[in-house]
Amino acid sequence: MRRAIYPGSFDPVTYGHLDIIRRSACMFDELLVGVLNNSAKHSLFSAKERVEMLVKTTEEIGNVKIISFDGLLIDFMREQNISVVVRGLRAITDFEYELQISQSNRKVSGDTVDTIFLTTSVEYAYLSSSMVREYASYGTDVSAFVPDCVAEKLRRRFEN
Repeated sequence: MRRAIYPGSFDPVTYGHLDIIRRSACMFDELLVGVLNNSAKHSLFSAKERVEMLVKTTEEIGNVKIISFDGLLIDFMREQNISVVVRGLRAITDFEYELQISQSNRKVSGDTVDTIFLTTSVEYAYLSSSMVREYASYGTDVSAFVPDCVAEKLRRRFEN
C-alpha cells in the first residue's frame, strides 16, 4: 500500500491546502493529513478544531485520514510507517525553506524519508492561512479563500 503524509498546522485549512490534499490523494492509496499540535506556537484554533475542520472538508475523499501529532514529523512518520511527505509550494521562497527541511528529514531519518513537492494551483498561489486569519480578524468575508464551514468558524472566533 502506497501511503504518504501531508503535514501542516492548517490554522485554518484553506482552498490551497484542499487542492494539495485532493491532488496528492490521487497519487497514493492512503493520504494521512497530519495536523501539527505545536504547544510552542499560539494557534487560532486548537488541534482538535483543526482536525474537525479537515475531516468535514475532506469527507468526500475516501482515502484521506486526518490525525494530529506532536513532536518531530519523522518520529510520527516512523510510528505511522510512512516514508513519503507531500508539501505544497506557492513560490520560490517556499521551495528554499522546504528543501532545507526535506534534506534534514532525509539525513535524520537515515535516508528513509522522501519528499514530493506539488506546486499549488495558480488560483491559490497567493493564499496562506496567516492571510486568511488577518482578513477574518478585521471582519472581511473570507469565503473565497476557505470552505463555508471554515469561514463561519473564523467569523465566530473574531466576533465581539
